[in-house]
Amino acid sequence: MSILERIRERAAANPQHIVLPEGNDPRTVRAAAACSQRRLARITLLGDEETIRGIAQNEGLSLGGVAVIDHRRAPDFEKLVSLFHDLRRAKGMLNDEARTALNDPLYYGNLLVRSGQADGSVAGATNTTSHTVRAALHCLGVRPGFKLVSSFFLMALPDHSFGNDGALIFADCGVVIEPTAAELAEIAVASADSCRALLGAEPRVAMLSFSTKGSAKHKLVDKVVEATRTVRARAPELEIDGELQVDAALIASVAESKAPGSSVAGRANVLIFPDLQSGNIAYKLTERLAGATAIGPILQGLDRPANDLSRGCKAEDIVDAVAITAVQAQARKAAG
Repeated sequence: MSILERIRERAAANPQHIVLPEGNDPRTVRAAAACSQRRLARITLLGDEETIRGIAQNEGLSLGGVAVIDHRRAPDFEKLVSLFHDLRRAKGMLNDEARTALNDPLYYGNLLVRSGQADGSVAGATNTTSHTVRAALHCLGVRPGFKLVSSFFLMALPDHSFGNDGALIFADCGVVIEPTAAELAEIAVASADSCRALLGAEPRVAMLSFSTKGSAKHKLVDKVVEATRTVRARAPELEIDGELQVDAALIASVAESKAPGSSVAGRANVLIFPDLQSGNIAYKLTERLAGATAIGPILQGLDRPANDLSRGCKAEDIVDAVAITAVQAQARKAAG
């Protein structure tokens, strides 16, 4: 069973309520129908009801079990306007500005999550990543104890000797361009939690660099060393090591010579890259040259689950994002 199949199975075992704000898009309607049919989640579609029903009819889709809401006419619209105004008042937002913001279904959908009426949201099929992340951040905020929203890719490799049965977490490959040492530490802690939630495994975190254990001296190496030290102070129970070159992180024979005695080297399942350039390049190289499946970017660090899609996504990609968001919601509830 692939990692995605396991995630879908876990989602179906305890269905969560997921909002899809881009209901006027045919891919989103197809995904909603598929999620409902497979019982992966309870789905609410936001958009023009006539448009959504028309798409379903034209494509022969059943929306049985899917709630369809035109958010601009929803009975709780003004209530959520007040909620959003309260959230953003300290930033200088006026009530009329909050009302204008909620005309955007991404804001309304994330406020359903914020108010506990839904467990997570998935968007980005028709919106940019920056807009999708901004709406989630403004409505949901960051997790207690965190200051940063970041992202990761779930990489599924054909060679199951790596990571956790071929699955690894790569972070951050999509959001934080040039993290400071403190931000890199936060990305590592969040990614460790994501490993537990999605892989169902204890994280073994490698803080990556072009140096292993002082083999090179440079301020870029110092940043990774400082971030590793910060994580150890913040989460002493976490298995983490750095700085490590990627071969030392993944290959036992290399680890024996470059990082003897390390509990992470040679067996890492979470790879933390020093910046977005290296992370983005690495996941695409792994995808293209190693034949890996790259699932993401998946957001982390928000107080409640919300995820972004590529605008080039297919309906099945949206289904997978719903399943991942549902499992994140399950993990959040389990953590209390």
